[in-house]
Amino acid sequence: MNLSLTSGLIPITLQLLALIAIVVAIGRGRSRKWLQRSLIAAVLAGAGLAAAARLLVRNEGWSAEAISFGTVFWTAVLGFATTVLVAGWSGSAWWRRLVSVLAVVLAVVSGFAALNTATGYLPTVRAAWQLFTGTEPEQWIDESQLGALQQKGEIPIRGTVVRVRIPGDASGFPHRTEVVYLPPAWFSSNPPPRLPVVIMMSGEFSSPGDWLQSTSALKTLDNFVALHHGNAPIFVFPDISGKFNNDTECVDGLRGNAASHLTKDVVPYIISRFRASSKSENWGLAGWSSGATCALSIAVRNPDMFRAFVWLDGTLGPNAGTIDQTVARLFGGRWDFWEEFDPKSVITKHGPYQRLSAWLGVAAETPTVHRAASTTPPSPESIDDWDTFSEDHADNANKLCTLMSGYNIECSVVPFKGKHDFQSAGSGFAAALPWLASTLGTPDVRKKSLPGADEK
Repeated sequence: MNLSLTSGLIPITLQLLALIAIVVAIGRGRSRKWLQRSLIAAVLAGAGLAAAARLLVRNEGWSAEAISFGTVFWTAVLGFATTVLVAGWSGSAWWRRLVSVLAVVLAVVSGFAALNTATGYLPTVRAAWQLFTGTEPEQWIDESQLGALQQKGEIPIRGTVVRVRIPGDASGFPHRTEVVYLPPAWFSSNPPPRLPVVIMMSGEFSSPGDWLQSTSALKTLDNFVALHHGNAPIFVFPDISGKFNNDTECVDGLRGNAASHLTKDVVPYIISRFRASSKSENWGLAGWSSGATCALSIAVRNPDMFRAFVWLDGTLGPNAGTIDQTVARLFGGRWDFWEEFDPKSVITKHGPYQRLSAWLGVAAETPTVHRAASTTPPSPESIDDWDTFSEDHADNANKLCTLMSGYNIECSVVPFKGKHDFQSAGSGFAAALPWLASTLGTPDVRKKSLPGADEK
């Protein structure tokens, strides 16, 4: 169950089987004329399909760059195999037709395997099994089970993950079941202690529980509470898209009022239902990829609600394609609405912040850079080429830190190992967790400065 789906035996075996099936589908005994005509057509079809898929990905704003060479390659192989199937169907023996169909199926599976390798969405067989069967780890319970667990008066040795249905009356945002991680300290008294809270947001094409199931975040949190006498913030994993393929970028717009859902539905519910702290100094945000952009946008728009945020491999602002496409797709072409959610516009309009700090993590080899809070805005030249579609995460982080520090937001750009995938996001979160928990005032957590701050 713990076999890797992103490297090793399983993806390699699938890809070898796909290539063997294609070779057998072409096979011996074909006429020279058929081979010349059909294979040339197959190559052109494969190249065309790969190019079309790449254009679609870029046009929809899913990625400025190709996700991976493997994904592009297997898209081309799918076009090749499909052409061989169609061109060779007439006059072929039944077994060759069967192998040709199998080659197409294996090309599709290998393409998804390559995509999964690039994103790390399903890291192991266990993760895939849980997704497709709807099963979850034993730590996960329903709200109905939470009351019984409280009545026992026992303190769990690790965190408890609770599935919740948060009312969306204030925002009108249609959302799926959301998830809350309660540290053991929450069960230490009745009523529970007023613990800090972190809202965690994942990337595009995801579900609320993916942070816990596709990364090492659950293990990271359990290890953290074990080292801090059961203490940690309450972690909330909300639904910021409403469905798997609805990229809201955490704004209030045509794709739903995701921003209002977070601030008007989630925050009051967590304070009321789990007796969390209602003080802004105890609330934080964390996100990866488009979730990082969400954390940034929500934090700078609501400094009266949040004390700190963690941004991991995000962009400079809402991103649903080019800037014109983003404004059209998210706001119906309303530039005034765009400016309400564009972090650069929001920060410069707001002026100096009173108490906000940021950890900007990037999966890249880049120096750690700390910038102290200042009330001297940066020069325009220092933050030129402000491109919200850029996926140069190190460049994005440095531009953000330059801008924010000039408006009294302390920040650090911090590298972490890996690439832009779920597993690396888990590593970046693990590195930032001690700072975030201490900044939010978590009991029994020693004060920790932003990286680089102690060197000045």
